[in-house]
Amino acid sequence: MEFRRLGKSGIKTSEIALGSWLTYGTVTEKEQSMACVRQAYDLGVNHFDCANVYGAAPHAAEEVLGEALAAYPRESYIVTTKAFWPAGSGVNDRGLSRKHIFEQVDKSLRALKVDYVDIFYCHRFDPDTDLEETLRALDDLVAQGKVLYSGLSEWSADRIATGVRIQKELHLRKFAASQPVYNMFNRYIEPAIIPICEEAGIGQVVFSPLAQGVLTGKYKKGQEAPQGTRASTERVQNFVKGYLKDDLLTKVEQLEGVAKEAGLSLAQMALAWVLRMPGVSAALIGASRPEQVVENVKATGVKLDEATLQRIEAILK
Repeated sequence: MEFRRLGKSGIKTSEIALGSWLTYGTVTEKEQSMACVRQAYDLGVNHFDCANVYGAAPHAAEEVLGEALAAYPRESYIVTTKAFWPAGSGVNDRGLSRKHIFEQVDKSLRALKVDYVDIFYCHRFDPDTDLEETLRALDDLVAQGKVLYSGLSEWSADRIATGVRIQKELHLRKFAASQPVYNMFNRYIEPAIIPICEEAGIGQVVFSPLAQGVLTGKYKKGQEAPQGTRASTERVQNFVKGYLKDDLLTKVEQLEGVAKEAGLSLAQMALAWVLRMPGVSAALIGASRPEQVVENVKATGVKLDEATLQRIEAILK
């Protein structure tokens, strides 16, 4: 496993990180989820991502992940969580108010069975809370030792820039991480978000690098989705549908040929392609079986040559 610095912070993350969105506490059985965590840890993954709303109920995925990580020394891994989406029926059970952030962090720490999380993300931008309130709450959590670094997920470039400016003006601790979607078919962060974050010292921990599994080649034009995949699972299939278009599946077929010539699986090439980008600190994979972790981790350290990158670009355009 190779490691990268998270932006300009002092923490280092494995290039491949393991996420728990749509898997742990939901469609993946507990023992299988824990086996994936163990396999990842054994292969050198030190970064495990979660959120308060992942799973069939609030904090369900955190409980599974916390139980799986309990076997390892706390200093040996990075664990993350998030807040923003509704975590209850109450009017204050959502958003990025000081009240909600503090309450959710405490609940997440109990669910994960840890004294602190390494990264706490603002899961989306909250237009109903003054940004200064949110940023001061994050700063206080770091001061208390409950959170080591703060981050944001899927914020627009202008909102990131505003947050960075306020932190600087008020002498607050800076964001260390950004968690956006990024893959061959969704490159929206390239023009503005990556440059703004690089200047501010914020590292990208990108999710859905395999486009919800489409960039593994498992989905074929004109064929039913294989049983057990996200596209065949009612609870999560809506997240995949946007990628299951004939023009994209045609590109997947072409990309498979490029990967084969490079001696890689399509998934490994897609992960290496994401990691080629300066500013990307880690790629978050999802896994429902340990063997998926084994295959995806092989992307660490892979450097795609210029000819391969040009062929990929020609297909994507």
